[in-house]
Amino acid sequence: MAEGKDQQESAPKRSAKKAVKADSAIAPAGANQSHAALARKYRPKLFGELIGQDAMVQTLRNAFASGRIAQAYMLTGVRGVGKTTTARLIARALNYALPGADGAPTLDMGEEGEHCRAILESRHLDVVEMDAASHTGIDDVRDLIDSAHYKPNTARYKVYIIDEVHMLSKQAFNGLLKTLEEPPEHVKFIFATTEARKVPVTVLSRCQRFDLKRIEVEQLAQHLAGIVAQENASADPAALMLIARAAEGSVRDALSILDRAIAFGSGKVEAEAVRGLLGLADRGRIFDLLETVLAGDAGGALAKFAGLTNDGAEPAQAITDLADAVHAVTLVKAAGSSDPAASEAERASAADLAKRLSMPVLARAWQMLLKGHDEVKSSARPHAAADMVLVRLAYAADLPTPGDLMRRLGDSSGEAECAPRAMPGKQAPREPTPAMRQDAPPPVTEPSPVDETEDPAPPLQPSLANPKSFEEVVELAEEKRDLKLKHALSEQVRLVRFRPGHLELNPLGTAPKELGQDLMRKLKAWTGRVWIVALSGEEGAAPLGVQRREREAREIERIRDHPDVKQVLQHFPGARIAAVRATASEEPPAPPAEIDDGAEAEFKEDGTDP
Repeated sequence: MAEGKDQQESAPKRSAKKAVKADSAIAPAGANQSHAALARKYRPKLFGELIGQDAMVQTLRNAFASGRIAQAYMLTGVRGVGKTTTARLIARALNYALPGADGAPTLDMGEEGEHCRAILESRHLDVVEMDAASHTGIDDVRDLIDSAHYKPNTARYKVYIIDEVHMLSKQAFNGLLKTLEEPPEHVKFIFATTEARKVPVTVLSRCQRFDLKRIEVEQLAQHLAGIVAQENASADPAALMLIARAAEGSVRDALSILDRAIAFGSGKVEAEAVRGLLGLADRGRIFDLLETVLAGDAGGALAKFAGLTNDGAEPAQAITDLADAVHAVTLVKAAGSSDPAASEAERASAADLAKRLSMPVLARAWQMLLKGHDEVKSSARPHAAADMVLVRLAYAADLPTPGDLMRRLGDSSGEAECAPRAMPGKQAPREPTPAMRQDAPPPVTEPSPVDETEDPAPPLQPSLANPKSFEEVVELAEEKRDLKLKHALSEQVRLVRFRPGHLELNPLGTAPKELGQDLMRKLKAWTGRVWIVALSGEEGAAPLGVQRREREAREIERIRDHPDVKQVLQHFPGARIAAVRATASEEPPAPPAEIDDGAEAEFKEDGTDP
């Protein structure tokens, strides 16, 4: 009975096994297997598989062959260039041994050793990987130092790999110094960091440092092509170039982008798909946009930029691409070289623009695009901010460069007019009307006829639009209600030389750094002409404010010596002369021996205002 019962109970189990087996046969292959990211799947397992780090590999190879193995290594570089991978490969080389043989540390690891797989998979007992970002304190380092005194369990060396070592605290670094300088013979340290400048010099001096380089675009594109072939996928060379350029020398970033691109295209990687994934703009359209904006055509530039953003380009990325295009044109202009990753059409466009644009224009465009990129990134409305960057760039395109400005100043007075200049080979943009320009003089109108029988109108106050002295420049600033500039010119500079259109000043230590540029810009707007403001090291005259106060002090002393004033001061003890003001009297001033009827003295008694 019991046996029959067991047979009855085992029957459902056999049925369940058959059902599971049938379901597994129906399910597609690999359905229960998780996808391994390309960055992990194709992580180098040998030094020969590392790309772009030939100098480091050669140094390590010679050092291991001659037995000159350092007690600590410092691996630095940007993200994704192979710091952690290199650290594991060094740990594998230090402990490389074939089964049943002792061997010695070597970089020639043709066969898989008994410790290799466990080290590469980060599960070896004698290779300890520590993330300094989450283990930053002295207690963590103290535990590491205590365990370092014990010999390795099965391997040749006990290796400590500390990633992002710059995150350790100051106390942790200090606690590590002694062990790092004189570690036990069986202990090796390998540090990896992206911020080598944050690592104390006392730690860096105890390590053999290797700076891992960014991977070149062409070399990275070739590496991606090999991975695409292994994945049984297809990719356009232009698409791989776009991925390599976007990765900025990082292999991990490039593989992550490639993983997305393969998934997006179902095994086929195309340039247009990559541009859509990354928010990039067509490089040919970027050069067209650059040509339009540097020709001063703001409307055309905005229209082309709107087309780029409608097709998926990000505003900040488009501004970055414009800056890259300016950089490419500048390289052709300065050195005759071009970007090796650029296509033939891009090289032709860069060469054409290099012939028609001057170096100062390119340098100015570069600076404006760099500043504009920061504005777009931090703006709540990136598209509007990018539009404003293009408008500024277009309206600055026809402005003369500083060199042209100096050459066009024909005479020393600076009265030569600087006409706007458009990009050669392009039609200059239409000049805005005077009402659209802030610095344009008001339109001249014919005076209306005046009836001779009526009294003529009183004469107007003389205009300060053409200052003949430095004092009139200060008065002009006051007339324009720019009190900050007036104060700076009165109190913070010494006049060295003055002539119409040219100022030479000696700024004091309290003067603003941008005073010269600010004064030139405002004088041009106020007077309608170009002024040259030069900063000199000569001492020059005393500031106008100092001169005015000295004159007032002399006038007060002169009034104080008058007998009538002395008598007044005797009747009002504690009074003092605060200021001397001229009255509207038309009589000539009296001799110094008498009180001037054309002047009156203000008195203060006990320090109060009269």
